[in-house]
Amino acid sequence: MRPGGRWGWPDVAPALVLLAFGLLATGLAGDNQPGSSPVDAACRVLIAVAALALLLRRRAPVPVLAVVTVATSTYLVLGYPYGPILLAFLLAVYTVAVRLPVRPAALAAGGAFVLLVAHVFVARGPAPGWAGVLPASAWVVVPFAVGVVARVSRESAARTRAEEARARAEQARRQADEERLRIAQEVHDVVGHGLAAISMQAEIALHLLPKRPEQAETALTAISRTSREALDELRVTLGAVRQGAERGPVPGLARLPALRDRLAGAGLAVRTRVVGDPRELPAAVDLTAYRVAQEALTNVLRHAGVTSAEVTVDYRADEVTVEVTDEGAGTAPADDGSGHGLAGMRERVEALGGRLATGPRPGGGFRVYARLPVESTT
Repeated sequence: MRPGGRWGWPDVAPALVLLAFGLLATGLAGDNQPGSSPVDAACRVLIAVAALALLLRRRAPVPVLAVVTVATSTYLVLGYPYGPILLAFLLAVYTVAVRLPVRPAALAAGGAFVLLVAHVFVARGPAPGWAGVLPASAWVVVPFAVGVVARVSRESAARTRAEEARARAEQARRQADEERLRIAQEVHDVVGHGLAAISMQAEIALHLLPKRPEQAETALTAISRTSREALDELRVTLGAVRQGAERGPVPGLARLPALRDRLAGAGLAVRTRVVGDPRELPAAVDLTAYRVAQEALTNVLRHAGVTSAEVTVDYRADEVTVEVTDEGAGTAPADDGSGHGLAGMRERVEALGGRLATGPRPGGGFRVYARLPVESTT
């Protein structure tokens, strides 16, 4: 029965089909079994009881099996012909096996077998005796085995679906964690670079304000421009957190001139040099190359104590390299994984299968060198 007490087609159909088939075909079966009792009213009542009991087979499988077994065993003991009533018994055994755990299902099926096998020893007319035990047992063993296999298969499929659902949930969680980590790196790069440039420009403005206020105005204008650009980029980056928000263009090496101009306002002259033929790069590679240059130049601004640096971008057949050098005292963070900036650069580069090398230069200063593989399009 469906929830709410309504009959469902899987409940009604088997019962009605077996009822009609039993009432119509039992007489024909008796014609081919000489010596069996003739079909009469009692025979038809037993067939109807066994068939109609199946209406509740999914709701109460064990009671239904008991009713069907009693009706079937009585039918056979009275000597009626082997016929469609045995199909009702078979379906009742199958339902118990498919809906109950193995142990209680086996106990119920065993009890049904004991009742069913009674007719091979006690029956109106000739009884088959021990020779009839094996054929009688088949009506229990076969549907029981099929039902157990069906139940195990169904449970296995349910476990597989549950495991797949857990795997999808875990994958979604990992992707969400990776996205949050990526956004955190983006925020660090944007905020770190912007604040470093603003800090340097503010120091210049404070230094010039008492003596040359007209030049301090230039530094304050640069602070305003830098803060506005940093806020715009930060707003675009954080827009990814909001579901359905559209993101702006991903930063890339094409923005190096704007980065150079912004750092020039902070007092750091940046020379850019391009080797090879510039070409469009995959978005992830382009962004990582730009972030490496940005973070390296921010470190120069913070730690190197120099007023110039050089960025070299080399486009090769299967990779692109970014090198940032300065002539300072080599006071940038060492290449030991410490410092969130260097750690973030290394994670970005290695995630793309690249390599990052950082450290003091032999002749003085500091060097950041990143190699990023690029799939060839030829």
